[in-house]
Amino acid sequence: MKIIFTICLLLLSVIITKAQDTDEYISEHVECAQELMHDHKIPASIILAVAIHESAAGNSRIAQHLNNHFGVKGPNNNTEIRSAYRDYNSDQDSYNHFVEIMETRAPFNNLFEKYDQYDYKGWAKGIQRSGYAQSRTWASQVINLVKKYELYQYDDRPADYVEPIPAKPVYHPKKRHNVSARYTVKSGDNLNLIAKKKHTTVKAIMRKNGMKSSKLKPGQKIRL
Repeated sequence: MKIIFTICLLLLSVIITKAQDTDEYISEHVECAQELMHDHKIPASIILAVAIHESAAGNSRIAQHLNNHFGVKGPNNNTEIRSAYRDYNSDQDSYNHFVEIMETRAPFNNLFEKYDQYDYKGWAKGIQRSGYAQSRTWASQVINLVKKYELYQYDDRPADYVEPIPAKPVYHPKKRHNVSARYTVKSGDNLNLIAKKKHTTVKAIMRKNGMKSSKLKPGQKIRL
């Protein structure tokens, strides 16, 4: 019994130590992320933050079994798990493919013209808008990871770099429904006179009011 208990403790310790924390994950992959940034001008902070988010800092099943750190779907030959996500030969292959997706697939490839390699907020929001994730909070979560772990320090930002101020959304007031104006007929009024005053036609007034006769009575209300 004592031997079984000892074995269980050993197995438990292996499971616990196998789980990688986020700081360890960053240390392990930051060099790859920076190399990709220098070669392709996409922030290392974004590469790392997306990988942390999508792979649970390397602890997800698809990261463990498929070397997939970015939640990319596709065929795989893995026999250990059944998954709709593609597999890679190494973590670096997964990182390389993520950047390749950004560069070669529309509309992601338009982001390189919009944002520089230091604008992690712009990149996160742009990737979300381009359809990378369905969650509306995806970009906010990625940005929060950059801030929490200070990943922007790996972007080689110039000392005088000023973060772009996001454009405020343009407010378009809702158009009011056209409410038909009403006119109260006065003594001496006729449809011709009213039509000229209100820049409309007799025919239009009669149609709006369902009138079969052009006769009017003082005090009568008509739609214009």
